[in-house]
Amino acid sequence: MSGMRTIVSSTALVAVLGIGYGMWSLIAPGEERRREIIQNLPESNPMRMEETRKRNALLMQTLKEAAETNDNIARGFGGSAK
Repeated sequence: MSGMRTIVSSTALVAVLGIGYGMWSLIAPGEERRREIIQNLPESNPMRMEETRKRNALLMQTLKEAAETNDNIARGFGGSAK
């Protein structure tokens, strides 16, 4: 009886894995759809990438200035209240 239970359990496991793989292959986009998705990514647009670089540079500059000051800028405007 134990051997039969092992065979049935193994068959069920293989069936579940097969169904999962089959559903994944139906849902996953094809090669042509992947190329289309990659073309439409914001990173593929040079103008958008330049804007992102500028924004990141400004953010890094702001973070650097905040790290160099002793004021707690998270508390609001006006500097320290000493």
